[in-house]
Amino acid sequence: MPSLIDICMNKLNFRIEHIGLAAAQPRDLRDWYVDVMGATEIWNDSQTPPAFLIKFPGGEILELYPATSSSVETSDNKLGGWRHLALRVDSIEESKKLLELRGVKFDQPIRPAGGKGRVLFFQDPEGNLLHLVERPLEWNLTGGSLSRGTLT
Repeated sequence: MPSLIDICMNKLNFRIEHIGLAAAQPRDLRDWYVDVMGATEIWNDSQTPPAFLIKFPGGEILELYPATSSSVETSDNKLGGWRHLALRVDSIEESKKLLELRGVKFDQPIRPAGGKGRVLFFQDPEGNLLHLVERPLEWNLTGGSLSRGTLT
């Protein structure tokens, strides 16, 4: 029999609306995400320094807002806390070529992804980690867990 917590949690209907990213230079970082990653600015607060909402081609939203401090450890993927933004692509090689034409530097090789597939890490101009992730066509999430057969 499900617990009261399980019943209540299953009634929540939510999804991630956006991811917030504090930036030392929000305007410059907005420009990079627009020019290099193909995002579109959908809102700004017209303040100095500004805050922005930008939308990726897949519909995901990133909030860029002024940081009060920063750390050289930002790009350490093992540092505690949220560490990277994963961008699903059909082809890592094609996406890598396009991003290289836009000035992105890749200093790591393509690696196996947790849960099957491949990943390729890179950084934005402020050292925040992103990675491309390519999954097999049959890879999907069902019922809150990976469907059978996709982890082989």
